[in-house]
Amino acid sequence: MFLNNLWFVLIAVLWIGYLVLEGFDFGVGALLRIVGKDEKGRRVLINTIGPVWDANEVWLLTAGGATFAAFPEWYASMFSGFYLALLVILVCLIVRGVAFEYRGKGHSDRWRARWDISILITSWGLALLWGVAFGNVVRGVALDADHEYVGNFLDLLNPFALLMGVTTLLLFLTHGSVYLALKTTKEVRDRAQTLAVRLGPVAVVVMAAAVVWQQFLRGNAGSMVLGALAIVAMLVAVLLTRANRDGWAFLASAVSTAALVTGWFASIYPDVFPSTIDPSYSLNIENAAATPYTLTVMSWIALLFVPLILAYQSWSYWIFRKRISTRQIPESPTSVPSH
Repeated sequence: MFLNNLWFVLIAVLWIGYLVLEGFDFGVGALLRIVGKDEKGRRVLINTIGPVWDANEVWLLTAGGATFAAFPEWYASMFSGFYLALLVILVCLIVRGVAFEYRGKGHSDRWRARWDISILITSWGLALLWGVAFGNVVRGVALDADHEYVGNFLDLLNPFALLMGVTTLLLFLTHGSVYLALKTTKEVRDRAQTLAVRLGPVAVVVMAAAVVWQQFLRGNAGSMVLGALAIVAMLVAVLLTRANRDGWAFLASAVSTAALVTGWFASIYPDVFPSTIDPSYSLNIENAAATPYTLTVMSWIALLFVPLILAYQSWSYWIFRKRISTRQIPESPTSVPSH
């Protein structure tokens, strides 16, 4: 059972890392035409995440792969039950990645505007959908005795899951605003700072409602403490942003995201995929796990490679740590007006 618990924690850490890092990434994309008022401003926003957005998605791939190998029953039930929802998420991830790469390939305003809209739609969609997905994991779904999902797509759009979706959307918008205040200068930074100060309190209220509801549904002392920490950390992030302490503000918003996600996993433990039909039908860290041999081999692999990945990603963030200004953005080669 030690390895079962270890891999539950490791998978939770991978999802925490993904949502903390991609959280500000989604927030920047969602704010592309709100904070970036003109072409240079939008290019500044894209450049703040340009060196890191694709590396952030490695956490998602690793989390999915680890779930498949360590808890194959969990992976099978979740990916088959959430098939349509996860397909939408996958399409959004693909379109968003293509939009970042192709936006600069054309020189017309219409070309860039179309890719901007793609980035906006997919960033807003992903920020919402990940909350809906995890809201259903926390709430539980209709798993039968064979651990098969017997509900339908509309069942996933229940009030609690939708509230979780709005929570992550507002959280990531605030997280992204705080990140932009840290990474930009002058007018762009001022707009990002103003937005973070205005969005933060709204995010706190919605997050508090989600945390309270979660406690009634499937809460414990651990999830209650973590939920409270998430709320307080977001309030601190807003106050620090207002005080122009951008680095500490970003750290606080990252802690808020991490605490909220950790609370999700704490609330379901030892289950990994609760059943709303009968608690005995739920998948847990014992009946969903792979064999001890598989978990042992995976543990040695993780011990070898995870520190290398963390070191490389930390180095890349350090290298690209400086602020970006519109003065550093060259003029577009040609600006062809749309007709």
